[in-house]
Amino acid sequence: MDMPGNVFKQLLRQRSLQIGLFVGLVSAYSMEILATAGFDWLLIDGEHAPNNPATVLAQLQAAAPYPAQLVVRPVNHDAALIKQYLDIGVQTLLVPMVETAAEATALVRAVRYPPHGIRGVATSVVRAAHWGGIEDYAQRANDEICLIVQIESRQGLANLDAIMAVEGVDAAFIGPADLAASMGHLGESGHAEVKAAIENALQRIAATGKAAGVFVTEPLLARHYRDCGASFIAVGGDTSLLRNAAAKLASSFSRTTGGTEK
Repeated sequence: MDMPGNVFKQLLRQRSLQIGLFVGLVSAYSMEILATAGFDWLLIDGEHAPNNPATVLAQLQAAAPYPAQLVVRPVNHDAALIKQYLDIGVQTLLVPMVETAAEATALVRAVRYPPHGIRGVATSVVRAAHWGGIEDYAQRANDEICLIVQIESRQGLANLDAIMAVEGVDAAFIGPADLAASMGHLGESGHAEVKAAIENALQRIAATGKAAGVFVTEPLLARHYRDCGASFIAVGGDTSLLRNAAAKLASSFSRTTGGTEK
């Protein structure tokens, strides 16, 4: 059985534009719908959505027949949790709130097998290795894991160059909401100071030869950030899409009929 290649990692290296969506509904059924919608990548959110290895596994299985690439964001830097995600077959991790090169180095070690890391070895009992079906999994796994660090604070920006210099960090993703809060502009991701910081960060990341990403829902601003160096962009979230569409539908009928009949 062949080792599955990490297509998303390959595309990041090529700096091909990849459009993605954050997924927080914790549903294999809705994941399958989204996997057929035309997005290049989908991020299963374990930081701000109630996901865990079991719910992530179900979504991996639901999306498996489709071309959308899956990324998982764990809740924190816990190496044990990261090990679980890798063992169920996650190949790309986007880890939140990375602020120092030391943290980035620890994350690289968490996703790699010894002697280059601390990931526990159990290839005969894990889905990632097809339960021993991929005979050379342990020898090749490190090369197919993609580690994306999320930069979302003043400290992260200050240490960005050192973080990007860490061997094993494949890309960096800018989180505007937390970055805005860290800069004293809570709830103002579009503040001029925040936008300037994002532009600068994207340019610095791209200059390292590694991929730069960002979350942005405005098409014109997304194009601008693309010009600044962003090559993978998250343009929204499934929960917002559902809520906004449902509210719009309810509102349209309320205006037409004068209210909901009881």
